[in-house]
Amino acid sequence: MSVRCDGFVFDLDGTVYLGEAALPGSVEGIAELRRRGKRVLFVSNKPLEPRTKYAAKLTRLGIPTPPEDVITSGYVLGHHLAHHQPELRYYVIGEAALRAELRGHGLTILEELADQDPREVIDPTGIDAVIVAFDRTLDYRKLNTAYQALVRGAYFYATNGDKTCPMPGGAIPDAGGTIAALEVMTGRKLQLLAGKPSTLTMQVALERLGLPAERCMMVGDRLETDIAMGQNAGMLTAVALSGVSTRADVARMTTPPTFAIECLSELPMLVE
Repeated sequence: MSVRCDGFVFDLDGTVYLGEAALPGSVEGIAELRRRGKRVLFVSNKPLEPRTKYAAKLTRLGIPTPPEDVITSGYVLGHHLAHHQPELRYYVIGEAALRAELRGHGLTILEELADQDPREVIDPTGIDAVIVAFDRTLDYRKLNTAYQALVRGAYFYATNGDKTCPMPGGAIPDAGGTIAALEVMTGRKLQLLAGKPSTLTMQVALERLGLPAERCMMVGDRLETDIAMGQNAGMLTAVALSGVSTRADVARMTTPPTFAIECLSELPMLVE
């Protein structure tokens, strides 16, 4: 079976590459799609680096990519908040690159002092919204600051909700656990999720592609985020079995993806 498809949105970790190595077939598959005039974008839920770094990494791995063809959950959130709540003061559980990304959208990001007593928190009454992200520097002070702000009514946002992040040698904890901890402690639910499977991410992607959803395909390794987002947007979908999902997982789905592939070099044979 082959389908008409003119635009592709690729997840990165576990789909295009793993760690510092391109996954088998990804360089060749994407190159062939581009040779045939297909439009290609890349989407990552990881807000750990600016888009320029992801573009540079793809280029280094043999997939030449300009920064404007990369969309991160941090970029999507910053873009959305700059248009809807630019006046708020934000506290971020996240790393330096994300804070810089959000400032780049003109947002006010509150900072802790390097020499601050770890038992102290930023005055929670000065925090209008808490943003939770993948943060390898997470500590008790950050968690407590977010908690104190949320119980006082601050908005509760997140870049992404992934439970884990795939890495060479095994997955590591991601933002999902931090979100869950704050939900349990505060009795509140997350109010806005920017990354996959949020419609916000796909709105930005489809706008960038300039194509209707039915002529585009979402390609990723996670059924609950990548594939769900593509299906919700009305796109074709392909799950890459190079990451976290297996054929057994696909078989259990009520609405499976359009395709299940072992590697990206299979894609050109499946589309017109």
